[in-house]
Amino acid sequence: MRWTLRPKPEEVAVKELSKAIKVSPLVATLLLQRGISTYEEALHFFRPELEDLHDPFLMKDMDKAVDRIEQAIKKEQNILVYGDYDVDGTTAVALLSSYLLESYPRVATYIPDRYAEGYGISYAGIDFADDNEIDLIIALDCGIKAIDKVSYAKEKGIDFIICDHHRPGEQLPEAVAVLDPKREDCTYPYDELCGCGIGFKLIQAIEFSKGRSIDGLIPYLDLVATAIAADIVPMTGENRVLAHFGLKVINASHRPGFKAILKALKKTLLTITDVVFVIAPRINAAGRMEHGRYAVALLTETNPAKAEEMAREIEVFNTDRRGLDQEITAEALVQIQENKEEERFTSVVYRESWHKGVIGIVASRLTETYYRPTLVFTKSGDKLAASARSVRGFDVYNALELCQDHLEQFGGHKYAAGLTLLENQYDDFKAQFEKVVASTIDPMLLTPEINIDAEIMLSEITPKLMRILSQFAPFGPGNMKPVFLSHHLQDTGYAKGVGEENKHLKLAVKQHTPQPIGAIGFGLGSKLAVVANGSEFSAVYTLEENVWNGTVNLQLKLKDLRAS
Repeated sequence: MRWTLRPKPEEVAVKELSKAIKVSPLVATLLLQRGISTYEEALHFFRPELEDLHDPFLMKDMDKAVDRIEQAIKKEQNILVYGDYDVDGTTAVALLSSYLLESYPRVATYIPDRYAEGYGISYAGIDFADDNEIDLIIALDCGIKAIDKVSYAKEKGIDFIICDHHRPGEQLPEAVAVLDPKREDCTYPYDELCGCGIGFKLIQAIEFSKGRSIDGLIPYLDLVATAIAADIVPMTGENRVLAHFGLKVINASHRPGFKAILKALKKTLLTITDVVFVIAPRINAAGRMEHGRYAVALLTETNPAKAEEMAREIEVFNTDRRGLDQEITAEALVQIQENKEEERFTSVVYRESWHKGVIGIVASRLTETYYRPTLVFTKSGDKLAASARSVRGFDVYNALELCQDHLEQFGGHKYAAGLTLLENQYDDFKAQFEKVVASTIDPMLLTPEINIDAEIMLSEITPKLMRILSQFAPFGPGNMKPVFLSHHLQDTGYAKGVGEENKHLKLAVKQHTPQPIGAIGFGLGSKLAVVANGSEFSAVYTLEENVWNGTVNLQLKLKDLRAS
């Protein structure tokens, strides 16, 4: 594990910001590292407001999209809201369809079948639209590369509005409007929105065109916050504002679907982490194990009893999903060992029988074992389909571009992508991908890294610091929970392994003073010898509140430790 201490901001800047907003130099340092250098920027950071959101009409083609929807309503045309089967896609479909249905009845939804149709816009989906006399398809979280399919729809007299956040190719689809801040000709101020976020900008634009404020859209922000968390987009700019207010809506428990999912969770206040690990996997499980329409149905259900019944069904999907991903991960690890590929620059594995719905999760699991770009393939119809995952700092999308001669289709982000190829291309692609990564990756990136915000003394850890740090939330890429480093620590004789097979480490730490602070290190049980017998050690950690028997104490959540 590499420990990388972030550069310290200039001392003058720290002093100026510390004085301007009346915080400690440590807090000022953390803010400057996040690009916040003035009183006004700090105010927006600590007190997000919906007014901070950009005018949706700054997005290229937004006026065309709103005009076409208004025209469809005026002419009483049929609208199909089409979205991908993951969390971002299903929440986006739930958001836009329920918004339109509030005032216009001729709206249907469509989620492609992961297995029969694959990712994104499909010919089957367009045929469905044609059979049902759909005049306008609004595609969410997909479509930016669907050149042929949008042309096919056009031949049938069906218009398209694309709302996507993936990288466009050289050519854009011939849609009525293409909303994607990553378009080169789009000057929208923020290009890190997720698909559901772009869907929200569309309904914000519709509201603005009617002379209404954003206030009526607040109930939809729980869906947007869930998509932001699940899609792991940067928690900066508009995403942070949307997530901040979306969490408030989730915690108010208005949506019966979320309420049903969270019924067993005995927490009074949910965080983005809870959304990532509790809500998102269950929404995803529907699309992975059965069909994404189950997730849309749950998210749009207004009857609490029906929502609870759906949530129970989705819980079964989630349990099945967990069992499958563990089983396939074990098989993939054996395959890597049997092929003697432990020392490669990439992990590329394939088995025809692997469940397509969990290969993305398996790819993530494999990167935890072999920290390197990873692809997991399975059979999908007459082709092979794969999910790709990368390591921090390496752009797997760019690597796939350099292998596209062997691919039928690919798309995605810097750290996650999907692709299909013909089975006879698998071996050549695998060799080419290994060659590309080996020649372009910095070897340092193949070792996991912990980015450390600041080195501090334990004496600096106070309830006041914790109160201020809690206001840095919601956390995510671009605004991660602050990570600290402390040296010359000693255990007070409390250190022990806990959990199954003593997998975790629990201790009470001191530094130069007798006053100890509790610490927990999940997965660090093997480091017990480092802290034994009063040996001095260094630790990297985040801060958290530990509630036990009604008492709240600060504790260190250890990320790693090593002998001093």
